[in-house]
Amino acid sequence: MSSEPGPQQATRTFYTHRGLLFTVAYEILGSATDAEDVLQETWLRWAQVDLDRVQDRRAYLLRIATRQALNHARGLNRRKETYVGSWLPEPLLTSPDVAEDVELAESVSTALLVVLETLSATERVVFVLHEVFGVEHAEIAATLEKSPAAVRQIAHRARRHVQDRHQRHQTSPAQTRAVVESFHRALSTGDLEALVQLLAPEVVYVADGGGMRMAARHPVIGRQKVQRLLAGGMRIIGEEFSTQPAAVNGGAGLLVHLRGTFDGVISVSVARGQITGLYYMRNPNKLGWTATPAPLTREGVPDS
Repeated sequence: MSSEPGPQQATRTFYTHRGLLFTVAYEILGSATDAEDVLQETWLRWAQVDLDRVQDRRAYLLRIATRQALNHARGLNRRKETYVGSWLPEPLLTSPDVAEDVELAESVSTALLVVLETLSATERVVFVLHEVFGVEHAEIAATLEKSPAAVRQIAHRARRHVQDRHQRHQTSPAQTRAVVESFHRALSTGDLEALVQLLAPEVVYVADGGGMRMAARHPVIGRQKVQRLLAGGMRIIGEEFSTQPAAVNGGAGLLVHLRGTFDGVISVSVARGQITGLYYMRNPNKLGWTATPAPLTREGVPDS
């Protein structure tokens, strides 16, 4: 048994698992701002727990955070109902080690998070906990106050839904960075021929301005349509538009500046050497996590 006073034990354990809790909450919510709120609420509840009665502190913390995230997810769904235009997850700057962890990078990729938005709040919780973090159905059932059989059914339904809408492609971080850097050069030089060659035939462009900045209200699908949209923007903006490669959501993306001012983030999905998805976040209220890398991890640290 630890000789530390209870409050010190609680604090140490919470900060040991803080990165994991943030990652779980972010994947459930697609919002780093709400994930931070979940952590604050988790801490307030955790600080009141009698640690001597807790056998698995990591699991207990995860259960608290999951329940708080589920509450926030339901609130987010109500906000989305009146949202102007397309809703995209909040982009995160990520450190190089996130990209090297293939499973983690995939789980926080914008392309997957966009698909997870189409699940119900409960389905999303079950998918994230079981498929990404390996939590057993019985533990999820206890968290959600459902039977293990019901959770297994939810997990099967959510997994099939995601598989039908999201294809995984084994593209190395180096390959992805190379494609995004070529995209950056094409935008910077106005090389439309190089630009169109980088776009996959089925490429999708989605922009989120939240009604605060101009953005396409609906997804733009197909190489020619996306190329025309980008070319039109380049002609109008000209030299006032610039991009900078950055690590975004476990992959590669671009920071965008307009007239010398930070304007937004483009997350880029790459498969088979071409760009399959461009996700442009312009809503200033959803750009708060683009200054420093986010504390993402899927590794649990066992209790000492």
